[in-house]
Amino acid sequence: MINLLENIYGLSIAILLLCSFFYVRQLKKTKRERKLTAFEFTMYVITQIVIFLWLGSFLLLRYGL
Repeated sequence: MINLLENIYGLSIAILLLCSFFYVRQLKKTKRERKLTAFEFTMYVITQIVIFLWLGSFLLLRYGL
């Protein structure tokens, strides 16, 4: 049961990261077409920071770097 929950958790993290990458990509495309609104710019910056924070914490937890 715990193994199943760990697999579901891992899958949910992967899906959230994939959606985040696509969102950042969409915002970059929008940024080229027009100026981003304050909300869009805030989400653009926060999403990029969170992706790097997640990657850093993942590497530290997984590999003990």
